[in-house]
Amino acid sequence: MKNISVIGAGTMGNGIAHVFAQNGFTVSLIDVNANQLEKALATISKNLDRQIAKSLLTEEDKKKTLSQLSTYSDITAGVQNADLIVEAATENIELKLKIFKQLDEAAPTKTILASNTSSISITKIAAVTKRPESVIGMHFMNPVPVMKLVEIINGYATKKEVTENIVALSIELGKIPCVVNDYPGFIANRILMPMINEAIYSLYEGVAGVEEIDTVMKLGMAHPMGPLQLADFIGLDVCLSILNVLHAGFGNPKYAACPLLVNMVTAGKTGIKTGEGFYAYSAVNKDLIVSNRFKK
Repeated sequence: MKNISVIGAGTMGNGIAHVFAQNGFTVSLIDVNANQLEKALATISKNLDRQIAKSLLTEEDKKKTLSQLSTYSDITAGVQNADLIVEAATENIELKLKIFKQLDEAAPTKTILASNTSSISITKIAAVTKRPESVIGMHFMNPVPVMKLVEIINGYATKKEVTENIVALSIELGKIPCVVNDYPGFIANRILMPMINEAIYSLYEGVAGVEEIDTVMKLGMAHPMGPLQLADFIGLDVCLSILNVLHAGFGNPKYAACPLLVNMVTAGKTGIKTGEGFYAYSAVNKDLIVSNRFKK
């Protein structure tokens, strides 16, 4: 597998494209928004510069990586030669199903179709295609160029050889693959999101403040980032979406989203991308400033 198409040029999509291109793959980055594609290339270039500053890459490596990338606004044109397609669109079930129907029609029959979904059923996604045996989850972690884990999710019909190919490919990218089965939230978010939700409940119920909750988890549990800051980083809207998938999938009230989380998303305070979540962030470089109205 040498020709990779990535659907979606947002944070995850440009990170996935970056990693494949840096490892010598020919990458087609696809997004219906031409401006988003320009932003994605600028982000990849800036992230490569960071790697150069840390002596992880050379200027020649950067040039070679960027030369491996092409952009497309049309799905059909962008997947014609794909050996693997990684969908990294917004975490919206209807959108993903629509995209996979298109991919199934447009991509060669040999092509493996993967989704970077963090919680949506791979089996459900695969069911809208004529190749469910070739559909798999390939859940990268953010930021993709830095984080080593790839959570690989087998759908109900995913063939063993498809899984083996994706495991081998992940290792080729310098990642550590972990294979899991297709149940709501898989493993990463089935465990992470209830922890984040409980942290929000602790704030909502007045047990402690934002900084106190995050400090306890950082210093007491050796987490590199507290759960509330992490929620801001992920996006509170994404956290809410995943919790809703868990709640609907298991029917267990322990997965019900905290009312404070619901209110913040409704108010448009979704974290770093909007400049405010549990913390406030600099508009220039997105650095954390201070916890906002929750500060005591």
